[in-house]
Amino acid sequence: MSTPPHTTIRPKVTTIDGLSIRYAEGGHGNHDAILLSPWPESIWAFERIWGHLADHARLTAVDPPGFGRSERRDELLSPQAMGEFIIKVADAFGLGNPHLVGPDIGTSSTLFAAAAQPGRFRTLVVGSGGAAVPLRLTGPLKEWVEAPDLEPYRQIDGREIVDAVLATIEGYTPPPEIREDYRASYAGERFAESMRYVRAYPEQLPVLGELLPEIRTPVRIVQGTEDPVVPAANVDYLHEHLPHNRVDFIEAGHFCWEEKPAEYARLVTEWWDESRHEV
Repeated sequence: MSTPPHTTIRPKVTTIDGLSIRYAEGGHGNHDAILLSPWPESIWAFERIWGHLADHARLTAVDPPGFGRSERRDELLSPQAMGEFIIKVADAFGLGNPHLVGPDIGTSSTLFAAAAQPGRFRTLVVGSGGAAVPLRLTGPLKEWVEAPDLEPYRQIDGREIVDAVLATIEGYTPPPEIREDYRASYAGERFAESMRYVRAYPEQLPVLGELLPEIRTPVRIVQGTEDPVVPAANVDYLHEHLPHNRVDFIEAGHFCWEEKPAEYARLVTEWWDESRHEV
């Protein structure tokens, strides 16, 4: 894929735990941040906020295994296993105490990572992802989680599903190069296989719920007010169970990092700055 113009994101590929993982690096500052791409997008989801975040920290954006253009391993397609992989990502890049930004599917894996290694991550930014117990999801996301099996979805080219999802983004149309990257990331059966992750929610979110009260890492929860698939009940659940958290709603839909990039970036960098002053 050619690099879209007017951006500082430069995709690269490395090997982590035997898997080919796509990532991008940039930015400057005296602290580090890992950004986990949302679903069904890729590291290009951060293109609109990259420049602002890069003024505040050294950035490493990553397509998790099975998402974006990174290689899949089926046993990693669950929140808890992905949380363990996130720690391996931090280790692979030599990041001792980075901030962690995990919107969408990254919400659950990021929290699992913080629970697995207390103090490993400086702050978390999550939101727009399933978290509540019992499960509180709506629209197609609820259907994907509850579908009896994946076979009907394997019969659909994942690019068609990505097209339908991207049509829900209000006020922003990804440039053609980025749109094609999203589509290629989930072409063929790749989208259906990535569904394994959210289909693990019924089993794993209750496990995460038991761990939330022990997470001492500061967590900022950012979500769109008009999210059509992840109701605010998920935010309420996290707010009630996490010891150190703050909730912020943005007037946007599910993809608030692209719909309202300036506001989203401001909330992220303010959170980073507050943690620096607390040290």
